Amino acid sequence: MNKQTGFTLIELVMVIVIIGILAAMAVPRFVNLQGDALLAAKQGTLGAVRSAFAISIAQQKGYPTVEQLAANVQGSGGTAANPADTGVEVSINSATYTVLTFQDGACTTANTAALRQVQCIGNITP
Repeated sequence: MNKQTGFTLIELVMVIVIIGILAAMAVPRFVNLQGDALLAAKQGTLGAVRSAFAISIAQQKGYPTVEQLAANVQGSGGTAANPADTGVEVSINSATYTVLTFQDGACTTANTAALRQVQCIGNITP
């Protein structure tokens, strides 16, 4: 008697189904990595501006202007920060974002000129 060994068609189909189920569970974890990376870059940039603000206050013994603040920002990868009327402009992945600055400590009165003193740092906006 000649006995053949190997996998049956049903066994192969079951393995493919199991691999498909595992792939369906794993793919959603990796789909939004680009959005997560952009969010992390924005948060990192906001942290860099807030750190530059604290350093500027310590060095100057007073509040910096938007221009002074932008000059002190050290962006990741050599990203330059530029002063703008409403805050500090930075570039992330070729898109321009603005970290809002305010001229009062309560973060209610937005800066309207780059020469005004910054007393509060707001959020980053597109």
